[in-house]
Amino acid sequence: MKKALQSITIFAFVLGLTLTTVKAQNMNDILYIDLEHGQIAIEMKPDLAPKHVERIKTLANEGFYDGIVFHRVIDGFMAQTGDPTGTGSGGSTMDDLPAEFSNANFDRGTVGMARTSNPNSANSQFFICLDDCSFLNGQYTIWGQVIEGMDFVDKIKRGEPPRNPDAMLKVTVGSAPEAAKESTAPVEDTVKEEAEEE
Repeated sequence: MKKALQSITIFAFVLGLTLTTVKAQNMNDILYIDLEHGQIAIEMKPDLAPKHVERIKTLANEGFYDGIVFHRVIDGFMAQTGDPTGTGSGGSTMDDLPAEFSNANFDRGTVGMARTSNPNSANSQFFICLDDCSFLNGQYTIWGQVIEGMDFVDKIKRGEPPRNPDAMLKVTVGSAPEAAKESTAPVEDTVKEEAEEE
């Protein structure tokens, strides 16, 4: 019986470490946007748009997005940001990106890259769909999906531009080491408790 319990404990520990590794890897594809109302978590989709995801990560890690406002927010449509000038005509100093259109659907919470009439002109601006925007399918690059905090997205002030626009206070890419610490704690505690009981 004791051996069986030890085997179960070891299996649970190994399973916990495996799940932690997967979660930790996925954390590298989570983008956090801190707003005045709360934090938004976006799952980035490198399988759909690897170049666009890489651009977003690079700009976020450089602090480019910190303090940038939502300059165009249309009720029932989308909230657009990513322009350091706040006018809708600016971008980063990096080259524009080639389109990475896919068959994915622009659902509520889908994050797409803004562009001009040129399909290969996306740079730093992006938008979050406030409602179903499937009429955009195949015309704009989808690179993410809001997985937490959509209620905070809904609170972003409306306008083109809004009179007193909301800003992205801080934009960060998820941290694998921190996620690993948080995820393994319960498994390690369980193993320690069971070892002490023996």
